[in-house]
Amino acid sequence: MHKTSSLSELGFDSSGASSGFFRPVADDSPLTPSTAHRRLTKISVIGAGNVGMAIAQTILTQNLADEIALVEALPDKLRGEALDLQHAAAFLPRVRIVSGTDPAVTKNSDLVIVTAGARQIPGETRLNLLQRNVTLYRKIVPPVAEHSPDALLLVVSNPVDVLTYVAWKLSGFPASRVIGSGTNLDSSRFRFLVAKHLDVNAQDVQAYMVGEHGDSSVAIWSSISVGGMPAFKSLRDSHHSFDEAALEGIRRAVVGGAYEVIGLKGYTSWAIGYSVANLATSLLRDQRRVHPVSVLASGFHGISDGHEVFLSLPARLGRGGILGVAEMDLTEAEAAQLRRSAKTLWENCQLLGL
Repeated sequence: MHKTSSLSELGFDSSGASSGFFRPVADDSPLTPSTAHRRLTKISVIGAGNVGMAIAQTILTQNLADEIALVEALPDKLRGEALDLQHAAAFLPRVRIVSGTDPAVTKNSDLVIVTAGARQIPGETRLNLLQRNVTLYRKIVPPVAEHSPDALLLVVSNPVDVLTYVAWKLSGFPASRVIGSGTNLDSSRFRFLVAKHLDVNAQDVQAYMVGEHGDSSVAIWSSISVGGMPAFKSLRDSHHSFDEAALEGIRRAVVGGAYEVIGLKGYTSWAIGYSVANLATSLLRDQRRVHPVSVLASGFHGISDGHEVFLSLPARLGRGGILGVAEMDLTEAEAAQLRRSAKTLWENCQLLGL
């Protein structure tokens, strides 16, 4: 069966097609077409799996880009996903969608989002999985950096903190332009649970999960606020069951949120799609919003300056990437947990030989 994605593939001459349909309008403007129009925004998504396509679809519907490039190792799947999005053109903002198995298709991107990653084989050690991901990233990151030397690099693949470190090392980009999605979604799950308990909109709740995106992530209880008002003391005063065991149970519920979804539907997709689109908005539209994302954390909260470790801290995001990292007021217990996470992550990073 002949596969087509344009009329030119069916034998129609596409050269000058629009000029035969539209009458030109006289234009005395001294501006050339290139100077008369705003600069277009291009976002590339590496990996067209469930997560990559959820991200692409959310970016598309939120009108965040003028061009989206999809990169995937499986050509048939890639073509199918690209066509599926293109066929919805009549219902969406005008966005050019390009795709290819070669990272060259990402050329001149403003933001490159990496979702590709090796899956763990039953019985495989964590180190071996990391080494396979490093091998994969060696094929992806250097050519992406070469084709888009001024881009922002946003890593979503897990383990996200270690792979953000890998992407930073392989890209040669400054740390401010290499960001991991980190605990942005974990914090959303945290906010959802608090909002549901208090029967308020989750957008009116602020609450941070920081540290490793994983089992050792740290809940910052003092960060909980509702409508801008500190809420943790009120919660503890009104609910005697909010003891240390209960707080740990809530933290574990947040951490286990992804496992629950995976157990029910086999994978996570929509929440991470919205989370990453949220980050893309703050970055490309220079929103200066604060998000808990994976950043180079050396020197923060007692983490050694010599440990080039990435983990999540509240950071101000804008067009230049990481514009600053918030100095949180942590309890000693919270800071100690953060340092333990950093130590484990740094030990893993050292084993990679980068």
